[in-house]
Amino acid sequence: MTEKLAPSIARLQEMIQEARIVAGFTGAGISTESGVPDFRSADSPWMRNKPIPFEHFLQSAEARREAWRRKFVMDDLYRDARPSRGHLGIASLIASGRMPAVITQNIDGLHQASGLSEEQVVELHGNGTYAACLSCGRRHELDWIRRQFEASGDPPECVNCGGILKSATISFGQSMPEGPMRRAQKLMAICDLCLVVGSSLVVYPAAAFPVFAKENGAQLVIVNREPTPLDGMADLVIHAEIGSVLSAFVS
Repeated sequence: MTEKLAPSIARLQEMIQEARIVAGFTGAGISTESGVPDFRSADSPWMRNKPIPFEHFLQSAEARREAWRRKFVMDDLYRDARPSRGHLGIASLIASGRMPAVITQNIDGLHQASGLSEEQVVELHGNGTYAACLSCGRRHELDWIRRQFEASGDPPECVNCGGILKSATISFGQSMPEGPMRRAQKLMAICDLCLVVGSSLVVYPAAAFPVFAKENGAQLVIVNREPTPLDGMADLVIHAEIGSVLSAFVS
């Protein structure tokens, strides 16, 4: 497998060396190698514990109760997940100065666990490792929420203002976060190489960013186990295990 990949990895190394600014863009595939289940597989536990739509979460205490129950079931499935070779490869590219930041669709916090700062990770879909108040924005840690929830059966309220607490992720029906969207747009506008890793590129508006980069003159590389709808416009496509490819960049 490694021998078959060698020419493609060598070409990717050349493209990165020649690039002035590399924009990283990651999806679920980079974390499945860490043991985090993806969303769209037929047997995915996400299908049995689907996120509650935002509107329902706001309207119903029972929906919030069920949302937290599902949240903790899923958290237990990958609480021991550690950064994969893919995460470490991205971290090395950022440490080298060639990649200012990585834009991610993931909510698992594994990019930060690989050593990246909050400023080096642009989270389009939020972060599932903590919660925030929907009224005042105050951060709340999940361990505290879980203790309160399991003791009473009811999701606790914000300790600051009594508002509704929600995992700091972007739910279906919730507006995309303005700050991260602006940062992603800016990075894709100035990059001359967009490196997509582990994304199926079917979830919009996030998947529009690599298209924007390509149309703005950047080269596009896609590293993913399965074909994507954007393979035809990419300058290099590598269908392989992500760790097998990005381990070449781990310093």
